[in-house]
Amino acid sequence: MIFTMDVGNTNIKMGLFKGKELIKYWRLATNRTSTSDEYGILVTSLFHTDGLSRNLVSGVMISSVVPSVNFTIEHMCNDYFGIAPKLVMPGIKTGLNIQYDNPQALGSDRICNAVAAQAYYGTPCIYIDFGTATTFGVVNEKGSFVGGCICPGIKIASDALVRGTSKLPNFELNWPENVIGRNTISNLQSGMLFGYVGQVEYLIKRMKQELNREDTVVVATGGMARMIAEQTKAIDKIDGLLTLKGLRLIYERNAEE
Repeated sequence: MIFTMDVGNTNIKMGLFKGKELIKYWRLATNRTSTSDEYGILVTSLFHTDGLSRNLVSGVMISSVVPSVNFTIEHMCNDYFGIAPKLVMPGIKTGLNIQYDNPQALGSDRICNAVAAQAYYGTPCIYIDFGTATTFGVVNEKGSFVGGCICPGIKIASDALVRGTSKLPNFELNWPENVIGRNTISNLQSGMLFGYVGQVEYLIKRMKQELNREDTVVVATGGMARMIAEQTKAIDKIDGLLTLKGLRLIYERNAEE
């Protein structure tokens, strides 16, 4: 089985694949001060709780946007699985033609999302990853990654708004009944959430125009994907496992390495 790890700024998403089938999915908080043994104990406990043996794992594939924990995670894989993991980094086979000014600056999670979006949903396609940052990526009809954009994530934007003002209170990210709010909390919720939907719809519209393909499939992933998709028809598909699926595909494309 193939063990995949998507190391993000907030969470580490992990998936265990048997062939194309996802057997199990887990999520841990990303802790930059944890040791390899601490991560190892947590991962081992998750396997044990689900009645799975670490010996089932024959390969590990990692995407990370947190360089400070890479050494720790690699050591954990070596010590607890007896496997040297593969990382999505320059030189690895992805199957994508990356048309980016500096391909080495492209986040590994964005590469994984593009690989999976192309393979599962066809081209041209746009993926949106609603994470700590919200990232858009575009794959054209020829299967080339042609770029995208990056926006503040909804949670980080709402936190910054409250921290940067003197009188605005903390608020839950729940949908208000109306766009026109009648109190401060509903005003904040409306501006943040409905405003975010408007941003998503506009960016998708412009990207389709630049591709000159209105039939472009739009796939959303990440923690806020389903919530935003409830309020717009601009998103065609929701796939919370997009990044992990991309990791599995990239592992297979490098299996002989």
